Amino acid sequence: MRALSIRDKCIVAAVAVFVNLGFPAWAETTGLERQFSELADPAYEGWQTAESDIRRAWSRSGSSTMDLLLKRGEEAMDAGDLPAAIEHLTALTDHAPDFPEGWNARATAYYMAGELGPSMADIAQVLKLEPRHWGALAGLGMIFADMGDKARALAAFRASFALNPHQQDVKDSITRLEKELAGITL
Repeated sequence: MRALSIRDKCIVAAVAVFVNLGFPAWAETTGLERQFSELADPAYEGWQTAESDIRRAWSRSGSSTMDLLLKRGEEAMDAGDLPAAIEHLTALTDHAPDFPEGWNARATAYYMAGELGPSMADIAQVLKLEPRHWGALAGLGMIFADMGDKARALAAFRASFALNPHQQDVKDSITRLEKELAGITL
């Protein structure tokens, strides 16, 4: 039996992501339905407040110790110390497996380290816990784009943009991929 290549591992992880998306379990964002609705409205002028409220709720685990691990992981990422970031964030996901932002932060660290398979697996967990996580969907789009899977990248970016249509980088990615898939090169 041959060992799986990096590409094969990424494909397996991608399949796992889409299988897990079918069975979401809502994260602890009860009471934020109004903010999600406001954020999804492209014409709503107070969208920044809605986005901020959601991000603030996502960043709270309910435990000061877990919040500290998230902070340390993010600080390590900012400093470019990806092994330390992954270590802090792994401790966080081990101790707070129902905290979507822990998984999302570790997915980002893995992506920055070039570890696409583990990043996709963590994104699957984020979306299982919080299917409305537009950042995780945008990250999934970036991974699919890096893998050359333009159709799946476009689908992920569109899903992210439907939740938060105020993301210029996601909008630009959608426009670029639509043109590429239509046969127009930029």
